[in-house]
Amino acid sequence: MCSSALSLLVICLLPLLPLGCGFQLRGVVEIPEALNPIYIQAGASPVREALLDQLTGGAVQLAPTPAEAKLIVRILSERQASRVVAVDTTGRVLAYELLYYVTYDAIAPDGAELVPAQTLELMRNFDNPDVEVLGKQLEEAMIYQDFARDAADRILMRLRVTLIDTSPSQP
Repeated sequence: MCSSALSLLVICLLPLLPLGCGFQLRGVVEIPEALNPIYIQAGASPVREALLDQLTGGAVQLAPTPAEAKLIVRILSERQASRVVAVDTTGRVLAYELLYYVTYDAIAPDGAELVPAQTLELMRNFDNPDVEVLGKQLEEAMIYQDFARDAADRILMRLRVTLIDTSPSQP
């Protein structure tokens, strides 16, 4: 009886363990209050959508227009590419390297540059057997979606580091 009660107590307290060590779930974005709200400027962009998904519901407020923002994050370009990395003796492609490039910057509403233009390059190998061609096409599309989410993560991490280090101190 005593050991089952102790086991139950341990099971109940186990989920609370990470809270005591300062653990935070990914996706918590810290932008200095002086630069809140922000506006994400891009066309129809997978990275823009991933940024909005990560910022929605957090402490960072999103401005509906650039005029209402204190920080404008601009996705300047996105590009997908692939290159052959392995072929067999007959010349059939066995593997590709998928590439995703995103260039972004951050400016103040008056146009002052807060974060200079930077380019992220993401890369992943992709095997190409001749079986399940439709499945491979879907897998490639999913990899590019993962690239967009990963690029959004990296952009927010770089913004956080750069802006917190350069933001004016709060009174």
